[in-house]
Amino acid sequence: MQRTPILHLLAASLLLCWGAAQAGTVTVVTSFPKELTDAYKKGFEAANAGIKLEVLNKNTTAAIAYIKELSPGQRPDVMWASAPDAFEVLARDKLLTAAPEVKNPHVPAKIGNYPINDPQGLYYGQALAGYGMMWNTRYLQANKLPAPKEWSDLARPEYFGHVAISSPSRSGTTHLTVETMLQGEGWDKGWTQLLEIMGNCAAITDRSFGVPDGVNSGQYGIGMVIDFFGLAGKYSGFPVEFAYPSVTAVVPANIGLVTGGKNADEAKKFIAYTLSKEGQQLLFDPKISRLPVLPYADLKVPAGYPDVQAVAKRAKVQFDSDLSESRYQVVVSLFDQMVTFRLKELQAATKAIHDAEQKLKAKPNPQAADLLKQARGFAYSPLVGQDNVKNEQFLELFRKNRRDVAVSKQLTGQEELWASKAKANYAKATELANEAVALAR
Repeated sequence: MQRTPILHLLAASLLLCWGAAQAGTVTVVTSFPKELTDAYKKGFEAANAGIKLEVLNKNTTAAIAYIKELSPGQRPDVMWASAPDAFEVLARDKLLTAAPEVKNPHVPAKIGNYPINDPQGLYYGQALAGYGMMWNTRYLQANKLPAPKEWSDLARPEYFGHVAISSPSRSGTTHLTVETMLQGEGWDKGWTQLLEIMGNCAAITDRSFGVPDGVNSGQYGIGMVIDFFGLAGKYSGFPVEFAYPSVTAVVPANIGLVTGGKNADEAKKFIAYTLSKEGQQLLFDPKISRLPVLPYADLKVPAGYPDVQAVAKRAKVQFDSDLSESRYQVVVSLFDQMVTFRLKELQAATKAIHDAEQKLKAKPNPQAADLLKQARGFAYSPLVGQDNVKNEQFLELFRKNRRDVAVSKQLTGQEELWASKAKANYAKATELANEAVALAR
């Protein structure tokens, strides 16, 4: 008879202990690699006795879905990722809370013409990032390939089978790379150039980390990446170089307080730490190699480190995060149906086109040239035109909840149509290019 009060006391004690443990834990959901999160966990916990940092590593798309699925009080405390449009999505859905007390007043208002912090104060720039190409110097030397300077270089025949990229549906940074190219060249021309390059790809990796790992090891020659992947490889001692093409953008990687998290007060301390001088200095660790939002004059900068302000000044793209967010799902879905799931067919069409071009250089033939032009049209034209992507009704379909059976059926039907059309187009391109080769003999 005496056991019940004792059990009640024990249960209450356990609840109190659990609550105390939760109160001292900041849960961060992030797409960043372990090398970065481990450094911040160590530094933050050393500077804030009694507070622990729990890191949930998810790609950006999965992180957004994870936050949306949880009820208030169960959500992680902090979102930390490179893609500004991801934060636009969370802000639109009222899943971020302003925390003006975390701001570092020494952080400039803008990088180029782009605001470093959200004008509404819902998220804050924590590092800066640009997009470009990394390459393995030994690989290029062994294959007698020149170092690329512009995105367009990667479409040249000599780079066939030597390029790698991850899927934008799996990687927020890859989505930003793709979107930067589309904004820089325009929708139609941008997709044409992108498909030409994708036809030269050896692989579309499942995670963004797969590209720098492959370039560092010499598995791939060239990777299309966010800058810190290339810089981390270089400064960690791999035979790697990195370059920004002219069609690039410099935008903030952001951090924000999630609405409905468990420990807002401790979370604010962590966000403030990442923006502090100590937190910004961590970005120069060779394994991290990111560009800080604090001015270089406030920090100890390694010799030869990229001048981010100079990169921003010469960048041709003033990134539009609202435009990127509005068509995010269309871009990632279209890329998967035309590239990720159809890479072998696109590679075959591209190889046939390269072979035909080489034959026609040696032996010009007007009829064969016309066939080759048609082949390029089938292989490298986007399945969705500029007019459609401006259609709000069309875009709205891709923003709807895919868990809705009717919505899922409609979207699946659209994607299956794209997939079958892409397959047919690549087959036709291969056929026409082979016919051009036959005529040029």
